[in-house]
Amino acid sequence: MFEVTLLSKETQGGVQKASFLTSDVVCSRQIDIETDGDIVRSVRFTGGCHGNTQGLSALVAGMKKADVISRLEGINCKARGTSCPDQLARALKML
Repeated sequence: MFEVTLLSKETQGGVQKASFLTSDVVCSRQIDIETDGDIVRSVRFTGGCHGNTQGLSALVAGMKKADVISRLEGINCKARGTSCPDQLARALKML
């Protein structure tokens, strides 16, 4: 119900870049993720609470995907059943 939709995914030189459309119940509209193996290199949100999404992106850079998922999965914003952090966890699970 609150799943993310893969828009694109490509790998170049071991670095994977993927873009996801988020659920329409969250403020962000898209998440762009860059990973190197199991490490999150960068995350960029389109839309959402700018300061919060920038902070979240800075915090997860350099972390293992599994660690990000375990910390963010299930976070609920305003009783919506999901959140921008939860959407990021769902996207990372697809990579």
